[in-house]
Amino acid sequence: MGRTSTARDRLIDAAGTLMGDRGYAALGVAEICARADVRKGSFYHFFESKQALTVEAVEAQWQRRRATWLDCLGGDLPAVRRIERLVRAQVDSQRADKRDIGAVQGCLFGNLALELSNSDEVVRARVAEVFDAQIALLTAALRDAEAEGSIPPGAATPATARSVVAQIEGMVLFAKLANDPDVLDNLWPQTALLLRIDGAESG
Repeated sequence: MGRTSTARDRLIDAAGTLMGDRGYAALGVAEICARADVRKGSFYHFFESKQALTVEAVEAQWQRRRATWLDCLGGDLPAVRRIERLVRAQVDSQRADKRDIGAVQGCLFGNLALELSNSDEVVRARVAEVFDAQIALLTAALRDAEAEGSIPPGAATPATARSVVAQIEGMVLFAKLANDPDVLDNLWPQTALLLRIDGAESG
């Protein structure tokens, strides 16, 4: 039996990493191939364009992130504690980037949304789907919190969930701008204020 090539997966991983470092526009196929240790001629065997690779990189990143979201928002803890766990996981991810690579990379989805929303409909649509999925997962957790009496009646809506996602994305953007994850120290208390949760700073 022949050996299974990992070239496609390496290209996807390299694209995700480099786009986190450099953005989309400044990144060329040759640089992605060099990072992945894949010949440039082989790139087009797997992907018809950098755009197609970017969509796959977004999908791969979301599958990893989605596992974190499901893990944080699942389980038997009260819903507010599960939401807190999700928010703190986002902070921990940025701290890990700063520790491991020396830079706060921010969120690939947010970065691409800012860079490409008016110039690449295909990537924009896929990123929008990712955010819609995040909002849906968070809305379900908010409904649990409302049923438990932890947030005000009527607060468990997609609009509220979108506001929480925006709070996270906005603060991560500021942390990236400052290259300082400490900017995120108050992310959960501020999110708790948004949700009108009393005494949610601890835990």
